[in-house]
Amino acid sequence: MTGIRKSTDQEVIDGQAIYTKRSLFFYDLYVLALSNHLIWRCPTKHIKSLYNSHLSNRHLDVGVGTGYFLDKCQFPDTTPTVALIDLNKNSLDATAFRIKRYQPSTFVRNILEPVELPESNFKSIAINYLLHCIPGSIPEKAIVFDHLTPHLQKGGVLFGSTILHKGVNRGFLAKKLMALYNDKGFFHNTQDRLEDLEQALSSRFSRFEIEVKGVVAIFRAWK
Repeated sequence: MTGIRKSTDQEVIDGQAIYTKRSLFFYDLYVLALSNHLIWRCPTKHIKSLYNSHLSNRHLDVGVGTGYFLDKCQFPDTTPTVALIDLNKNSLDATAFRIKRYQPSTFVRNILEPVELPESNFKSIAINYLLHCIPGSIPEKAIVFDHLTPHLQKGGVLFGSTILHKGVNRGFLAKKLMALYNDKGFFHNTQDRLEDLEQALSSRFSRFEIEVKGVVAIFRAWK
């Protein structure tokens, strides 16, 4: 079991290495403007709406990308407490700079391991476009929920989105790009099913909601 875990951790480390300073420069255009709309068939406005609906004044963002949503969306007040978690320091630095007006705290963490933070009790936690990058099936990778929920206050919401492989209508381009990304190790979602995500959330949260846009599952769950 230890050998499997070490292998999984290495896959996570290898997969996030794609997010160099150069690749992050093109991320918003390639992923958020083009891929979401044309290939995954989930226009970015749907994820932006998710953020606008659930951001709180005590927010933890996990797998931060470029910080696009934290920058573009509306917090309930102008001085929120914002914490950022990512395994990739390039992503953390880019996001922290982009939302420097909020003075975010940044933490390099592997969320496949228990997460230790100097502050907790967040009202909202976002885990956006991260699950499909984590090795294993959803029942295995759902351990990240167990590592994050201790930092979510009772009644708080965990929300996010993930690209599914099974149980959704994948178009030709989605099949081709998903196959390429899985082959390269950028994605690990060949076993990811909507039913497994529903089970993972229902067994851990008091209530949850999932909507599917194209091949993307948009979810929110309350503690």
